[in-house]
Amino acid sequence: MLDALSLDHLRVFVAIADYGSFSAAARQLHRAQSAVSAAIASLESTLGLPLFDRSGWKPKMTVHGRALLVDARDVLARADQLKVRALGMTRGLEAELSVVLDVMFPTAKLVSLVTDFQQAFPGVVLRLCTDVLGGVPERVLNGGYDLGVQGMPDVEPELISHVLPDIVLVPVAAPGHALARQHGIPEDELAEHTQIVLTDHSGRTSGRTISVFSNRRILTSDLGSKRIMLLAGLGWGFMPYSFVEDDLGLGRLVELDLEDRRHRRRSKPLFAVHRRDTPLGPAGRWVLETLLPREETRA
Repeated sequence: MLDALSLDHLRVFVAIADYGSFSAAARQLHRAQSAVSAAIASLESTLGLPLFDRSGWKPKMTVHGRALLVDARDVLARADQLKVRALGMTRGLEAELSVVLDVMFPTAKLVSLVTDFQQAFPGVVLRLCTDVLGGVPERVLNGGYDLGVQGMPDVEPELISHVLPDIVLVPVAAPGHALARQHGIPEDELAEHTQIVLTDHSGRTSGRTISVFSNRRILTSDLGSKRIMLLAGLGWGFMPYSFVEDDLGLGRLVELDLEDRRHRRRSKPLFAVHRRDTPLGPAGRWVLETLLPREETRA
């Protein structure tokens, strides 16, 4: 019997709940009140449950009706999403967009990006992943991800790149660390202390060291675990300022005073990359344009 369930009848049911009465729903739906009453009677017959109590002068929603209203709204929302996605596909819109981000990508920007994306493309599934160094372009080159944001300056020839705003890296350590009490720390002194370093599992940076000053290292591919080890005083390391801003403000970490001022605060560029042989769809282009600096977006 439920196979005969009508979306139109559900819309009438929800309209009555939203506008407060059969007559108000009829006006909003531009239908006769008798048609609204007939739709509810048909829906009740299909469900086998009374949705409204008609014993008084004004129909009131029953306990069953209030409970099923939640499901009715959910069914309609999913049906609307289905129509939006199908319409988007006919216009070339992606069913799913996959984006891989370098672990250095600011969390606040990610939250803002996803929030705006959901509003702009409610029917597109957004699949996100984070990776380190060469892991980002590798995922894009393998075809598993449509768009990447990498921190490596070297861009593979198979990829198109776009320069994104820099991120600021700062050398930090726990306040109890030996380096935290020193001023004008030379590089040879840094080399004497364990440095916590992000490692590249992809092998694309094999044989290269990026901002590494010590032979005594703890390697990790996760920025969160690196922060925890820094807080525990297990070593020192460079971190995105946005990632440790609260820790610095609360004194849980301190910014190291390095002798070479070039390393005191380092600007690290990010690059949006995608395959040359696979054009981005509308949602992918929107994400790219959102990530780009305003002046490049206008150009």
